[in-house]
Amino acid sequence: MWCGARLLRMAARDLEQNLGGHLRARRLERRLSQAELAQLANVSVGALQHLEAGKGANVTTLVKVLRALGAEGWIDQLAPSPTFSPLQLAEQRRKEREAPRVRVRRKGPVAP
Repeated sequence: MWCGARLLRMAARDLEQNLGGHLRARRLERRLSQAELAQLANVSVGALQHLEAGKGANVTTLVKVLRALGAEGWIDQLAPSPTFSPLQLAEQRRKEREAPRVRVRRKGPVAP
């Protein structure tokens, strides 16, 4: 499991290499060659090699490989669902604006 603070300190290239290493390990656990996984994922062997080496790949390749490895759950870890609804937040703010304002009146003179 990756630590959030550690991720913030890592350069993008290091993150890509780390992710590629995890994908390679997952492929090897499943006892698949790069050619076999590339065929399952419907990507080129070269694209898979770039992904595993952390040398750049597109999101489509990443998603296809994750699906072929049965690791779609990784996507949820990369981009978890929001814990709030933007529509609910907008509705709450609208209600706050429309709520009647309570005026506080002071009795007597104001002390300095």
